[in-house]
Amino acid sequence: MNVLIIEDEELAQEELVRIIENRFPQMNIAAILCSVADSVKWLSCNEAELIFMDIHLSDGICFDIFKEVDVRTPIIFTTAYEQYAINAFKVNGIGYLLKPIVEDDLAEAVGKLENSPFRLQRLIEYLRPSKEYKSRIVYRSGDRIDYFNIDEVAYFFSEDRLTFAVSVDGKKRIVDYTIESLEPLLDPRRFFRITRGCIASIHSIDKVYKYFNSRLKVELKPSYEGELLVSRVRVPDFMRWLDGE
Repeated sequence: MNVLIIEDEELAQEELVRIIENRFPQMNIAAILCSVADSVKWLSCNEAELIFMDIHLSDGICFDIFKEVDVRTPIIFTTAYEQYAINAFKVNGIGYLLKPIVEDDLAEAVGKLENSPFRLQRLIEYLRPSKEYKSRIVYRSGDRIDYFNIDEVAYFFSEDRLTFAVSVDGKKRIVDYTIESLEPLLDPRRFFRITRGCIASIHSIDKVYKYFNSRLKVELKPSYEGELLVSRVRVPDFMRWLDGE
């Protein structure tokens, strides 16, 4: 396994190298980098299977790297700064370790990498300012143009090439969006695309049942006319969303 160390403090570099060599002989340290600029250059041409990354680097903060290059590698953050994201990382994924690094904590974080699905986007969402999602949507009713708040929506669904928004009180409105165009505009913590033709709010989930072929059957409130089945490949994502991850 090739690993990358992005760390500008010499003592921290040496400690990471020592732990990796002692505890993880299967790991090969591909490079040790100190700056955002060097990291961008290296990651543009190379790949690693795991990155150990400090937050504050010699020429900026590590999240400047993601503005320049697409990084899809799991990351274990190592930092001297305790921020709101720390607890979230310890619970949800690879790890967010405070300096001085404790060898057993690092080993535990690496173990989580092997046993848990990891999504870089979750880390970025915690440390970057939250993305702005749609708070309301305009719709037309005859010659009148009006709007409704996203908070009012139970779910969206498509039918006969039209997209409908169903509110929590059961009102149904036609909106000038497709399901595909709506999905990236909605907060993924609140909305999930259950099928190709339906996006549901967490508050609309009424019942969930195990179904044939490792799928899930979902019932919504207000009632949805039709059968909603979460595909087998989407079940893990749906369960993490339902569990608030």
